[in-house]
Amino acid sequence: MTSRTPKPGAASLRELAESRSLPAHQVMDQDTLAWIARNRPEASAAAPTLPHPPLMLVPDVTWFAQPRLVDSIHGIRHNARVSLLAGLLAQEYELDRDHTVALSAAAAVHDCRRRDDRDDPGHGRRAALWFTRNQRAVTTMLGRDLPPDLVAQAASAIGLHDVPYAGFAPQQKRAYQRAPHLIDLLKAADCLDRYRLPLTRWWPDPSHLRVVIPTWLHPVAFDLVIRSEQARLDGATNHGALIHASQILNPSQ
Repeated sequence: MTSRTPKPGAASLRELAESRSLPAHQVMDQDTLAWIARNRPEASAAAPTLPHPPLMLVPDVTWFAQPRLVDSIHGIRHNARVSLLAGLLAQEYELDRDHTVALSAAAAVHDCRRRDDRDDPGHGRRAALWFTRNQRAVTTMLGRDLPPDLVAQAASAIGLHDVPYAGFAPQQKRAYQRAPHLIDLLKAADCLDRYRLPLTRWWPDPSHLRVVIPTWLHPVAFDLVIRSEQARLDGATNHGALIHASQILNPSQ
């Protein structure tokens, strides 16, 4: 395992965000993570007992458009956490097995074709095209093939995850009507992982969503960020850090 401690004197993401000078490539650092940890949302409800473990797909490094983004704030850990959160939302909204797999696949891919960690218009569309061409590699990792109509719905969710509802063009509105549940739940899962960002005004804002996020999911999402990012900073592999974080959903493991 390799430590990812930044060089002494390097500005933290928190400092860079406050000075409005965030770079195109952004990697979590200890000072920023410590600040996030100090601002944990109150747990207003305990997590329920889950009927079965949620799916979590950890994307392969080869899925990313830019190798340097693999370990960034939009990299492997973000996409995998969104996949896990999407699996939890799928249980909450009683999606069937195939729709849950489609949602988890979409979540694991949604940011893989980003070119940088700042505003990157069109990255959802690029990821949707990549998924359409490579969906078999994604679903093989999940251990379940998807029918063509669900592949198309998952691609629509990926392609629209970065487009505000109010900004949907007519064609996008039609795509939404064909896959509203997947699109709504992917947007919600992606929103929940915003606790990794270095300003609270960028944290989850449910008013932008069309589904209700259960109150217990906010502290779960927060703790997934803290545990996985800290483990990675301590030298764990991406996969190891994510497995460590996911154990909060099954403490007996």
